[in-house]
Amino acid sequence: MTAAHLVNVFTYRGQGGNPCPVVADASALSAEGMQAVAQHYGHESGFVLPASSLDYDFAFRFWVPRHEMEMCGHATIGALWTLARTGALKAEQVRIETRSGPVTGYVDFANADDPAVEITQPAGKVVPLSRNEEEDVLATLRITRSDLLDLPLQNAVTSRVKTLIPMKTTGHLDALMSEMKETEACCTRIGSTGLYPYAIDDHGARLFEARQFPKSSGYPEDAATGIAAAALAFGLLGNGLVEPLDRTIHIRQGRAMGRLSEIRVRLGFAAGRPIGCLLGGSVSWNEADATRPDTGEARA
Repeated sequence: MTAAHLVNVFTYRGQGGNPCPVVADASALSAEGMQAVAQHYGHESGFVLPASSLDYDFAFRFWVPRHEMEMCGHATIGALWTLARTGALKAEQVRIETRSGPVTGYVDFANADDPAVEITQPAGKVVPLSRNEEEDVLATLRITRSDLLDLPLQNAVTSRVKTLIPMKTTGHLDALMSEMKETEACCTRIGSTGLYPYAIDDHGARLFEARQFPKSSGYPEDAATGIAAAALAFGLLGNGLVEPLDRTIHIRQGRAMGRLSEIRVRLGFAAGRPIGCLLGGSVSWNEADATRPDTGEARA
């Protein structure tokens, strides 16, 4: 099995985060080999490859155990952090080729032991669900309209479509249950790649909590989902839950899994219109990593 660095992305106070295997040089791997790595570790995995043209510095590919994904926010951040942390990356701005389109990464080396990483996402598109689609989602999660805020359920996208579900409180959010087969069938019907229920934690502090029930990743829930958080930021803006400012929006996820994580999103504006966002968060080595440079040697 190809060796991979293991990192936790979007950690909160040094804990939690989404585990991510990163293969820093996947040039010798076939598509089947990349999928085998994701299946071996059981997590969304990132693979760094040579770019196909001089327009980019790297090409990144992403796999979950069941299939390839066009884009993965936490794996992109984890791969850039790993490249920076292992000395394979010196540039502060990195052009990345992905199957969903170009991404720019920004790396701050002020703290050499913990480089800060943000990546770009395009302006989000947010569309309300139809009445029938809403009822489908509610039935899938076994909830009613009384469990929600008086806001629409929406499909939102920056790189992949996520379904935003405005829960009345964080308690309602924590109580949710999801069955993988039912979630996959519902997402297929409504054109989504995951259900992303959210709740207001502290409106003034721009702090929200969320959960991600993915369509078909091979596991029932994610501890932290950057692409969904970016989509949520545009949903929050459209619903008037955040003001049109570039102040950081904090989205915490994974509490119900015992892996509380934090994703940070900064919306960008030009002439008063949203033009994209920057997605970031903290990263740390996973204790299970046998290849992290901190050890000085391989671990069993």
